[in-house]
Amino acid sequence: MTKFNNVLVTGAAGYVGSLLVPQLLDLGYKVTAFDIMYFGDDFLPKSNPSLKVIKGDIRDTAKLAEAFKGIEAVINLACISNDASFELDEKLSTSINLDAFEPMVIAAKKAGVKRFIYASSSSVYGVSDHPDVTEDHPLVPLTLYNKYKGMCEPLLFKHQSPEFVCSVIRPATLCGYAPRQRLDLSVNILTNHAINNNKITVFGGSQKRPNLHVQDMCDVYKMMLTVDSAKIAGEIFNAGFQNLSIMEIALIAKRIVQEEFPDKGDIPIVTTPTDDIRSYHVNSDKIQRVTGFKPRFTIEDAVRDLCKAFKAGKLPNSLQDTFYFNVRRLKEVKAA
Repeated sequence: MTKFNNVLVTGAAGYVGSLLVPQLLDLGYKVTAFDIMYFGDDFLPKSNPSLKVIKGDIRDTAKLAEAFKGIEAVINLACISNDASFELDEKLSTSINLDAFEPMVIAAKKAGVKRFIYASSSSVYGVSDHPDVTEDHPLVPLTLYNKYKGMCEPLLFKHQSPEFVCSVIRPATLCGYAPRQRLDLSVNILTNHAINNNKITVFGGSQKRPNLHVQDMCDVYKMMLTVDSAKIAGEIFNAGFQNLSIMEIALIAKRIVQEEFPDKGDIPIVTTPTDDIRSYHVNSDKIQRVTGFKPRFTIEDAVRDLCKAFKAGKLPNSLQDTFYFNVRRLKEVKAA
């Protein structure tokens, strides 16, 4: 039973948003998609009368405050996303991922929003050799991206109240196909290279990373709109279910691409050193225990979905087009 009718998604034209927004509409929500549109919005179902698309910057608090009128729940996905964003101007990441956050939360609360779901990141844990990283594990950020993600969490909870239920999700690295595809995430990178370079290059290989299918990510957010407030108010939830090393992921990509594209023959895996040492094994028992959420998809499913998308011609020019690469596109549009 849906508790809310009107939902606003920031970053709605991103990787997750492009898959989530149509599904929210299918469930009967009225959806406001708020996004700066660095990747356009052609893939959003703009002909749907229940969808309102606003081209806006979350740093424009006045525009956000206007958009929040009549909204009951916010899913906040907007950010300069991924750890390589340090290649960009530091001021850009700081202004969007940190400075804009609390003013947005305050504006939402003031507008009468009842529930605020914040997409943090499991990369806040940095490097940990602990076999099971739960939500109360210390945060050891290695980049500005994961540092700011972690800093925003207490800023949100400061405003938690019975009328304004706040909750944080720390997603793993996502994988799989979505209308606004990203090919700068580990599973997706390895699959793209296997198909289009006929070889897989692994940077390092031993680093452990938690993974989550992008459809499971959407299912988490949909669940967070319906679950009882008492279960999630002021709570943080990990969402990452397959903890594998980069080499294990490469072997899955190799096997499935070879099955899906038998003409390719044997796809070699080449290893090369890396300075990206993020490695952690995330425990997601809490979200299952508290909300009953269970993932339905696997890394194997993600690789197969991408193979299908490539076969169907949905991912043209996948090694060059900046549409698939966050940092490359932000440099191209000179985001500031």
